[in-house]
Amino acid sequence: NAEGKVVPVLAGGGGEGLLAAMENPQSIVPTLQEARLGGMGGAGFPTWRKWEAAVNAQSKNGDRYVVCNANEDEPGTFKDRDIMDFNPHALIEGMIIAGYAMGAEAGYNYIHGEIFESYERFELALAEARAAGFLGNNIMGSDFSFDLFVAHGYGAYICGEETALLESLEGKKG
Repeated sequence: NAEGKVVPVLAGGGGEGLLAAMENPQSIVPTLQEARLGGMGGAGFPTWRKWEAAVNAQSKNGDRYVVCNANEDEPGTFKDRDIMDFNPHALIEGMIIAGYAMGAEAGYNYIHGEIFESYERFELALAEARAAGFLGNNIMGSDFSFDLFVAHGYGAYICGEETALLESLEGKKG
């Protein structure tokens, strides 16, 4: 940042994944496949398959968005708030990489509206990422521009389903 201090987003190797992705965008999906990364929603659906579908999807109007469901819809789970409380920059960096891979200009993190401390911590992490040049225009000196926003979820179980979540993001009933 301007004072020459290391911003937390850069601590512990932060940004290395984004740099690697930007150097070789075609490696992003195969890297996910090789890592055998599975979704955290209970079914363990292979992450690379979702990303591959999103990368190859045709958009009707050209707009693309990355959406993260951190609404904690599964009963008795607290993984979303743990990630946001203890390593929000990993989530942010992952969303930026997804945006880069998919050609998106913006992303939304849909956070349960009742976990205020996690919401505030994520907002702080977003500010730190912007200050470090990881969000906004011309990220890391590239021609890639991407920003992230937070949206309050309502804790409705149905909003764990992707079309209901998108409806809720648009201000409609989930």
